[in-house]
Amino acid sequence: MSDGTRGLDSMTSDQAARRRWMGVLAKARLAELEAAWAGLDDRPTYTWLRRPEVGLVMVRGRAGGTGTRFNLGEMTVTRCALRVEGGSVGFGYVQGRDGVHVELAAAFDALMQTPERHDKIEREIIAPLEASQAARRQDRSRKANATKVEFFTMVRGEDVR
Repeated sequence: MSDGTRGLDSMTSDQAARRRWMGVLAKARLAELEAAWAGLDDRPTYTWLRRPEVGLVMVRGRAGGTGTRFNLGEMTVTRCALRVEGGSVGFGYVQGRDGVHVELAAAFDALMQTPERHDKIEREIIAPLEASQAARRQDRSRKANATKVEFFTMVRGEDVR
């Protein structure tokens, strides 16, 4: 691609899966992540590779969703990296300035890469978070559709040719 990004179709299935769960973790509510972390029987210890730090990213848009890309503006993002006991490295990127949220997202990312923990974390944490996010999206959509107004134009007789 001309802008230096990789196409989604060139992504491996492992990369696509990780992209999915990292997105779920980034969009989760902090209280949900804290409850999930507290509910782990064997919370791992971890060491920081990069403590949470706040920065800006450029948000790009497209006119009509398909037009030429343009710079829309900047957004605050917090990121971090850590290594859990056992060696898996987790990364977290979240919108805003929440260091605790990004820390938990990175810890769960690392746990998802641990073969013996992957399936349990997916089943008990990622899937329920994804379902609650889908329910919130559907609720927002339903509320927005309830306020939808249909506009139509009536043609006056002298305007018709």
